[in-house]
Amino acid sequence: MQKISNRFLFLAITAIIVLNPNYTALAQQRKFKVVIDAGHGGKDSGTIGTGKYKKTEKDVALAVALLVQKKLKKYKDIKPILTRKSDVFLELYQRAKIANKNKADLFISIHCNANDSKVPSGSETYVLGVHRNKANLEVVKRENAVIKLESDHKLHYEGFDPNHPESFISATILQEEFLDQSILFASMIQDFFKKNKNHIKDRSVQQAGFAVLRLTYMPSVLTEIGFLSNPKEEKKLHSKKGQDEIASSIVKAIVAYKRYVRINTPQETAQNIEREKPKQNSKPKKSNEKPKSKKNTIIYSVQIAASKKKLNTKSAFFKGLKNVSMKRINGWYKYYVGNTSSFKKIKSVQALARQKKFKGAFIVAYKNGKRVKLSKILHKK
Repeated sequence: MQKISNRFLFLAITAIIVLNPNYTALAQQRKFKVVIDAGHGGKDSGTIGTGKYKKTEKDVALAVALLVQKKLKKYKDIKPILTRKSDVFLELYQRAKIANKNKADLFISIHCNANDSKVPSGSETYVLGVHRNKANLEVVKRENAVIKLESDHKLHYEGFDPNHPESFISATILQEEFLDQSILFASMIQDFFKKNKNHIKDRSVQQAGFAVLRLTYMPSVLTEIGFLSNPKEEKKLHSKKGQDEIASSIVKAIVAYKRYVRINTPQETAQNIEREKPKQNSKPKKSNEKPKSKKNTIIYSVQIAASKKKLNTKSAFFKGLKNVSMKRINGWYKYYVGNTSSFKKIKSVQALARQKKFKGAFIVAYKNGKRVKLSKILHKK
């Protein structure tokens, strides 16, 4: 299986603070919007599992989604939004459209897995990417098959073929902007599944070409909560207790992610952002200029995007942001703005980036030219 590095798991640990619905110290005026997508529905039943139960994947996914919504309503600063509330058929593009229209901060699509063998078990959470192995391709083909049930799929998916990953590679740039955040959230989901009372086997965070993720413009994941083809796991997935435990784990991951984002989201107004812009007579730094600093000084930047394709740092894609710099890391081109030793100033830069529609912009820290964990820096402060 194609696995994602665990380099983001430490963020989950730092974000897992007291999970209390009444905690509002970091709450902001605008509610954190989470779109919860129950996979399949109506004429699209999803996997039937072993066939022992009358209900199928669409029913389990909906039951868990409804529980997630119910539990999230206890948090005053979170607004849960369902793509479907009953057993209705919903096209993939419509699910993504709901998330985009509501300007969601997070999108999670809930599904159940299946295999020709009864042995495989556990959960795996996906972010958008290229499925390079047969196992992931089979999952993608099954979940994307609903496209063929849509009468006008050629209009909405621009010729997208769920059997060929190459057909969507060129169109993933908008979702790649949120890749790191999606991986972080996916890691949190898997982490809380492992901490579940009955311990759900961790099949890791992975990448694959799900159409519903391709169409969203925010951090997005698709989680396979278990195998309906495994008799023991199927029984748990159909039970109220099992569904409640899974929903609780997902909610904890959402709350942990939200608090991580809020901790790293500045409270400054647009006026404060303008006030803290560099003076016009100051000499701008070149995009490829390395931070100049004294030894052991912490330098902060804001990562705004990541792409497999190299982009011109002066491209319109960056929406007028000045002095965009680029680094190639592990085959990815990552783009940054800001270069300062002041955490207050970098928060203003982050706020400006998010105002420019880069909602997933986050702060990174460097010490002596090397990337360091932001959580450790803030803890020392």
